[in-house]
Amino acid sequence: MYDYSQAGAYFVTICVQMQQCLFGSVVKEEMRLNDAGNLVRAIWQALPTRFPSIELDQFVVMPNHIHGIILIVGAGACPAQFGHNGSNGRSKQPLRWEMSSGLMRSPYRLQSA
Repeated sequence: MYDYSQAGAYFVTICVQMQQCLFGSVVKEEMRLNDAGNLVRAIWQALPTRFPSIELDQFVVMPNHIHGIILIVGAGACPAQFGHNGSNGRSKQPLRWEMSSGLMRSPYRLQSA
């Protein structure tokens, strides 16, 4: 079984139970976050404060789910293995999505309610 505490980039999807649209709605092709959607976004953005060994990359709130990429950069007992100079051959720079690839493409623009 894979050890998800290892350093690396992790694509995360979290769905609302019963696919209920609890985080907002799409109006004229724009995602409009409601209070719950804004709360989810604020909690996501605060994760590095709570977990100093992570960095956040792209993130999107949809009406009934969220997608995001979390980078674990200081995992385990050897957080120094990911130096700022990439001495282990890995870049510390966050991954960038190819939004046109379809992997994370959303037809909606994010806009707060």
